[in-house]
Amino acid sequence: MADLLTIGALRKTLRDGASPACIHAQVDDVIRKEDRNGKPYFEIKLRDSGDALTLKAWSNSPNFALCEELRRGEAVEIEGEFSLGTYGVDAARWELRFLEEEEATNLFAGDEASRTTNEEDFALVTTLVASIKDPRLQALTSTYLEDFAPRFRRAAAARSNHHAFRGGLLRHTAQMMKTADAISVVYPRLNRDLLLTGTLFHDSGKLWEMCPPEQGFDIPRELRGELLGHISIGIELINALWRKIMTDEWKTLQPPSEDVRLHLLHLIAAHHGELQYGSPVEPKTPEALALHYIDNLDARLEMIFGAYDKQNEIAPGIFEKVWALNAMPVRPLAHWAEPVEPDPES
Repeated sequence: MADLLTIGALRKTLRDGASPACIHAQVDDVIRKEDRNGKPYFEIKLRDSGDALTLKAWSNSPNFALCEELRRGEAVEIEGEFSLGTYGVDAARWELRFLEEEEATNLFAGDEASRTTNEEDFALVTTLVASIKDPRLQALTSTYLEDFAPRFRRAAAARSNHHAFRGGLLRHTAQMMKTADAISVVYPRLNRDLLLTGTLFHDSGKLWEMCPPEQGFDIPRELRGELLGHISIGIELINALWRKIMTDEWKTLQPPSEDVRLHLLHLIAAHHGELQYGSPVEPKTPEALALHYIDNLDARLEMIFGAYDKQNEIAPGIFEKVWALNAMPVRPLAHWAEPVEPDPES
């Protein structure tokens, strides 16, 4: 049996040429089509915890009849001779089988690397939440993690472009909170407690707008997300949690609790930065400006780093255009390293 790889690992392997491999993935879609000569084929979209690919099953393939019974959401194994072509990953003489229950459970849990990253990211978020000193923001953030940890740990941050995978929202948020913590040292006039809280909650509405099911990678459309959007849902969530946990002791705290709540809501409302990008207001406080730029920085860096793994290299060190960045990424300069001194005894 060929080596079992994630789709992302397979994509990297194929840069050195075609290779036999085996992948486990969930069927994202199965579409019956016809080519220009009327020859039927199936286009199968497959997804795992970090990447996706599309394969074709032609009418003369042994897989064609099996694809007629294939349905979205089913967990499968694909084994064959894979290659990297003009349109991405392709496979020849591939075979398909349905995964056993235990295999499917392991698939949805993610590979070892993604599970480790998810654990580390959640631990980082938990540690930074514990460092918040304002008792109102401390209670709010802790309650959020207690009530919604499972959804938070599996939600995606987007459907495309950046962190568009199961667990992507946690990855995005953890990176942003680490950056917010560092920036608060450089700019001590920033309210660190408020900035960390706003960063944790900035995309919290995506727990409903972009959350895969417990057993799946697909990001289904949800009525609440479509009608309200994640900014409105996030504002509603903060208000609901605030009402749940507020106490009479908050009435004497400074700054006033109502000011704290309003400033936090402003961070959520303004984090897209401009009205044309979906924010109902533009950033009007230092923390709102910082959050907007931290969000944009993390999204753009994730896109360009991801491009080196997913985009075809069209010339030495130059990759296919990433439309969201409006640029063809160029391979970054390697880190400087100390020259290695020759061993005098060798």
